[in-house]
Amino acid sequence: MTAQKTPAAPPCTLFLFGASGDLVKRLLMPALYNLSRDGLLDRNLRIVGVDHNASTAEAFGERLHDFLAERDAGGEGAPKSVDEKLWASLAKRLDYQTGDFLDMATYQAIGERIAKTDHGNAIFYLATSPRFFPEVAQRLGEAGLLDESAGGFRRVVIEKPFGTDLASAQALNACLLKVMSERQIYRIDHYLGKETVQNILVSRFSNGLFESFWNNHYIDHVQITAAETVGVETRGAFYDGTGALRDMVPNHLFQLLAMVAMEPPAAFGADAVRGEKAKVIGAIRPWSSKLALKNSVRGQYAAGKRGDKDLPGYREEDNVDSASQTETYVALKVMIDNWRWAGVPFYLRTGKRMSVRDTEIAICFKPAPYAQFRDSALARPKPNYLKIQIQPNEGMWFDLQAKRPGPELITQNVELGFAYKDFFNMTPATGYETLIYDCLTGDQTLFQRADNIENGWRAVQPFLDAWASGGEVHEYPAGEDGPEAGNELLTRDKREWHGLG
Repeated sequence: MTAQKTPAAPPCTLFLFGASGDLVKRLLMPALYNLSRDGLLDRNLRIVGVDHNASTAEAFGERLHDFLAERDAGGEGAPKSVDEKLWASLAKRLDYQTGDFLDMATYQAIGERIAKTDHGNAIFYLATSPRFFPEVAQRLGEAGLLDESAGGFRRVVIEKPFGTDLASAQALNACLLKVMSERQIYRIDHYLGKETVQNILVSRFSNGLFESFWNNHYIDHVQITAAETVGVETRGAFYDGTGALRDMVPNHLFQLLAMVAMEPPAAFGADAVRGEKAKVIGAIRPWSSKLALKNSVRGQYAAGKRGDKDLPGYREEDNVDSASQTETYVALKVMIDNWRWAGVPFYLRTGKRMSVRDTEIAICFKPAPYAQFRDSALARPKPNYLKIQIQPNEGMWFDLQAKRPGPELITQNVELGFAYKDFFNMTPATGYETLIYDCLTGDQTLFQRADNIENGWRAVQPFLDAWASGGEVHEYPAGEDGPEAGNELLTRDKREWHGLG
């Protein structure tokens, strides 16, 4: 976003529940700093941390400043150095409310803060443990803090995980919708704030070349990968009760799938875009238990190496059960039963402690006819891939085969494409900047709707049910790209994973 062309968001009081937590200091505060740098925050915006830990506005600001100033600790998208003048301006907007999330006195104090503003606008960002989502929402409703009849807007931002299965997601949606309307709910997925993810829609629908072959006549299959080099770090207790599928698939990976597979919306408004995404996720074929086991692979990293560095196994991590069967890697094959994608498999994989950090979409096209090359070394040309890399090297590349110079017919793979950093001035960003700005301005396009959430859990529920009664968790050495069974998921279909990196 460019400050000269994009107007500042309207005035608002932003309440950050769970202000002492990791999310606020690592991602939300750097994003707010970046928005302030770009002139996108109204001068009357107020940011109020809410938590049970006693603090003051000054102490809250100092903690955030010190963390932001630690270059190595600031996290993805944090500024390389803190502009002290800019920070001083932002710090004036910070305040703190000590209070228990379950105590109505906390919400009374919040209401008094809002009443003192001229605008009455408020956003409640639930950067808390998921167990507090329904509790906080219920009390916001009971305190009348979600009532918009006086004219100001009231919005609630909810982080993932949005439920742990279909039943819990439905229950959470029902709880929220008792006290607020769907247009007040902003279910956030930070992947959708990344420039490359948003560019999927622009690339598809503004370039006739792409849309003409974006279907099962030309596309053989689609791969979506989210590979991480890190382990569970300090999240052992959370992760051991969650696993790779719940943590990544019904939100991050399905959102990427929806961007690739959705039909062209009637307009680029929130309702039209979210409606098409919900249709795609709703069209994922529900596997039987037998087929769910056949079309899924679970893995767990064991001890390994990266270069000369020894890496611990998952069961050796802090706060992880020494006999844990929780998956740190999952690969799935899913089918979308609609006109455009009938017969085209979508392969999804995500894992921790893999060889490289890489989130990408690889679209494999059907091979060209090869009869004319049957007597040459080019008996079977390699398929062409369109690779959309979300991170770390944001961009888009198209693989094609070219003849190497010389008397023999020898081909070499070459790439055509662009990296964002080569064409645009990429300022540091966490991925939350666009989403926070959209929430402030009331644009829900990049946020998940209730039916999208429930369709996602409906699609993964067969895997959860099948795994509860059977299936193996395959070990893979830390620093490698998952278990061999993950490769076999494709090789049995005479396909292979596109190389990472």
